[in-house]
Amino acid sequence: MQINVVDQDYYARHGVPHEQLRWLRDNVPVFWHEGDAELGWPGFWAVTKHEDVVHVSRHSDLFSSARRLSLFNELPEEEQALQRMMMLNQDPPEHTRRRSLVNRGFTPRVISLLEEHIRDICHRLVDEVEGKSDVDFVTDISAPLPLYVICELLGAPVEDRDKIFEWSNRLIGAEDPDYATTPEEGQAAAAGVYAYAGSLAAARREDPRDDIVTRLIQPNERGEVLTEDEFNLFVLLLIVAGNETTRNAATGGMLTFFQHPEQWARLVADRAMARTAADEIVRWVSPVNLFRRTATADTEIRGQKIAEGDKVVIFYASANRDADIFADPDVFDIGRDPNPQIGFGGGGAHFCLGNHLAKLELRVLFEVLSERFPKISQAGEASRLRSNFINGIKSLPVHLG
Repeated sequence: MQINVVDQDYYARHGVPHEQLRWLRDNVPVFWHEGDAELGWPGFWAVTKHEDVVHVSRHSDLFSSARRLSLFNELPEEEQALQRMMMLNQDPPEHTRRRSLVNRGFTPRVISLLEEHIRDICHRLVDEVEGKSDVDFVTDISAPLPLYVICELLGAPVEDRDKIFEWSNRLIGAEDPDYATTPEEGQAAAAGVYAYAGSLAAARREDPRDDIVTRLIQPNERGEVLTEDEFNLFVLLLIVAGNETTRNAATGGMLTFFQHPEQWARLVADRAMARTAADEIVRWVSPVNLFRRTATADTEIRGQKIAEGDKVVIFYASANRDADIFADPDVFDIGRDPNPQIGFGGGGAHFCLGNHLAKLELRVLFEVLSERFPKISQAGEASRLRSNFINGIKSLPVHLG
């Protein structure tokens, strides 16, 4: 079998190359994948089994996010300085220090307090589309939801959601023709978020409120505080990660329900199933497909020797279909329990800080949709994002029924 599990055109046409990934899991679970000199990226080790993705994730000492950054594509040197300041591209102990300061705003207790507000947002969104003949699930429902929630978290005006959405698209969709930007435009989007975060922090210093910005600009119990740059870069990461993952998990989940109508019927009959459905949607969709690590020393995975400096890419979408971990992995089952999906990471230092919030948003959204629009149906082809990093859907026309 010819293997290319990072072909962005394939992702745009079909989504994740599950057949190739299944073959790799069964035959060469740690596979040397040739690079592409024309596209400017070197060869890498593709790690596709659940156990191995967890191993790499939990050993930051051997598999670094900082040494050559964690995103798949190589970045120009001038863009790396800013990236290296982000938690995504740091290793312990610096990552641990930064995460402990930020985590105050994302504990399960803090997130649980948002449930009714998120439910109100979901009802408001469906109120706005009820009765419309042409509805796009992305632009009308799944994209506004996390943007409203992010605005709530930051204490930002809801009217700012459109520019936050635009910044996010510019930062994450550079390889897609609909969002394609020059490096200068991408830098301008990052600068816009950076300045926006600074203005929010300044406003909360003058007028503290009960929001995450106020919490994060204050010292913790040990007197430690985020620097201005650290806070601004956290907001940049929140706007991208908090928007993209939830938006694409929700849209991918809705498309999957259209493809598996018997599962939608189960949810409509028993909305309490939305709790387990949220994890199954994340497993099935795997909104973040991959991350890169760099070997810090000669090591082995499954007996395969990996040299210091080698690029190691972990595929969450593959790990989430591993038959050694999941019974009937190619069956979408909203009642699956237990469900050790690793769509939010394989544990370790970089396990997703916002996983509780993302699952809460998905659960509440599908509770509301199954209540309000039990006969929702697909009205046209889904348009996929041209990206091997984010399993994204740009457009999904629906009939509300």
